[in-house]
Amino acid sequence: MKKVLLHICCAGCGGVCIERLQEEGFEVLGFFYNPNIHPPEEYLRRQQDLEKLEKEFSLEILSGDYEISEWFNFIKGYEAEPEGGRRCGLCFELRLRKSYEEMKRKGLDFFTTTLSVSPHKNSRLIKEIGEKIDKDRFLFRDFKKKDGFKRSVELSKKLGLYRQNYCGCLFSQRT
Repeated sequence: MKKVLLHICCAGCGGVCIERLQEEGFEVLGFFYNPNIHPPEEYLRRQQDLEKLEKEFSLEILSGDYEISEWFNFIKGYEAEPEGGRRCGLCFELRLRKSYEEMKRKGLDFFTTTLSVSPHKNSRLIKEIGEKIDKDRFLFRDFKKKDGFKRSVELSKKLGLYRQNYCGCLFSQRT
């Protein structure tokens, strides 16, 4: 069975992605790495819901360090960008690179992300970034297709998952 590391931005987006990957026959290891989330209380709130996914889908979810200063340094100079602009691409890149490193450290076959389930995220850009990191090991899935976002909302209700109303970063709160 092929093993995939799934970068998880939040439990609400994670459920449908895990469900679909498992249906495809993958063994999934979750990875919550999101130094962009602000404030820290929001980060903890999203992190706490991961236990519900672990139980529902019988998998392990690792948490990376909350490296918010690294994130601010990575996006420096792009703070004024609009939501969906260059800052978001940098944010995707930081999180996908860290996911790639974790995939290699764990000896898994592929890495992917839940980011594509959101109708507000540019799936083409996510694919480009993932393939730039490693085109052979980035398992691109546009999880919003086939009513993926709708299914994520259904699973969130069923599992009692928190659904936030902004991406997570300080700058997305102002839009």
